[in-house]
Amino acid sequence: RGPVAPAPMTAKEARARRKATRGTKEERKAAAAERKAISQDRRARMLAGEDAYLLPRDRGPVRAFVRDIVDSRRSLVGLFMPLALVLILTLFLSPELQSIVTLAMLIMMLFMLAEGIWVGRMINNRVRERFPETTDGGMKLGWYAFVRASQIRKMRAPKPRVSSGDSV
Repeated sequence: RGPVAPAPMTAKEARARRKATRGTKEERKAAAAERKAISQDRRARMLAGEDAYLLPRDRGPVRAFVRDIVDSRRSLVGLFMPLALVLILTLFLSPELQSIVTLAMLIMMLFMLAEGIWVGRMINNRVRERFPETTDGGMKLGWYAFVRASQIRKMRAPKPRVSSGDSV
């Protein structure tokens, strides 16, 4: 690699160095297209669930098992975002309904909390049965399952490998 070049002494020298290392317009376009293709390939592999391309939080057979369990179930938590949007829009359209909408949001959050605790416990029990030697468990897996379940199914990454209603 060689020694590091000394810093430019003038702005003119700095501009000349930038121009020399910049390359031609075609080279820059080709490099950008290559970066974009590599990025799209990595994203496609990540969405497909290839372990090497997943984020660290999604890697491993235990996390894949948790994703499959969550993806095979229908849950109330998954309806939170659409229902919250409808309730907020209702609030803007009719301010007289503010107390009813606030109560509905509170009830929705209580149901989410209850289902989140239930799903977390169920996930941990199933993981202990299938992977008795794993160190994953407790709040980490429960939270992972809850966050996955609260996402809209079409927007989950990696994509679900099982359909709703399938047995895991």
